[in-house]
Amino acid sequence: MNPPYILTDTHTHFYYNVHTPKIAEQMQRCHDNHVYRLFLPNVDSDSIQQVIDTVDTYPEYCFPMLGLHPCSVKENYKEELRHIEKAISTNKIYAIGEIGLDLYWDKSTLDWQKDAFITQINWAKELGLPIDIHCREAFDEIFALLDSVQDDKLFGIFHCFTGNLAQAQHAIALGFKLGIGGVVTFKKAGLDEVVRQIALEHLVLETDAPYLAPSPFRGKENESSYLHYVAQKVADLHEISIEEVARITTQNSKEIFGI
Repeated sequence: MNPPYILTDTHTHFYYNVHTPKIAEQMQRCHDNHVYRLFLPNVDSDSIQQVIDTVDTYPEYCFPMLGLHPCSVKENYKEELRHIEKAISTNKIYAIGEIGLDLYWDKSTLDWQKDAFITQINWAKELGLPIDIHCREAFDEIFALLDSVQDDKLFGIFHCFTGNLAQAQHAIALGFKLGIGGVVTFKKAGLDEVVRQIALEHLVLETDAPYLAPSPFRGKENESSYLHYVAQKVADLHEISIEEVARITTQNSKEIFGI
């Protein structure tokens, strides 16, 4: 395989279509659009097998991470964490994720979310793995927690980063790359101006498929092949070629995930 350039989708739920014809069609479209590396986060214990089956189907292209999504943190979250920890012990993974805090849907679970987040940060540190952070309407809470546990073992990606410049700089100072997805293509979102001011060495690309499709597909189902729209937008903002964006962001992903 010697494509002219390789794009890396550092966060995609591509596995939702495993065991359907749709997944092969989507993988072909990925390759048609230079997307050859896909990192797959589960969201709960029920989605672990989907991730593993997808990785087994496409071992050259798909790489797993495992964690408990903050929106999946319910009363039984400690049991969920035990299931996920067991799966981590029996599968090769490349990050703990997606994990973090979400105050958009349910603020009442914040204490549980924080406990689950800290537990999983500790797993990552023990295993020498990055974390893949979900942060929605929770930057202050996330940064307070990360600042309290910061050390040289803490690193990873702020998935679907949509913060302002100061928040971007705070995340970078903590040792994180910023995961840039379809939102950068949205008019009036403001993320384009932030990305314009951040050096490419701090960025990785993602889709979060099937969510957050970039323009011109906004509001429709997203897929990893659409990553090239994100890459082209970043290239335009930095006034360089999409090939250069692919080279730098894929190298950044290799530094984070170790593969």
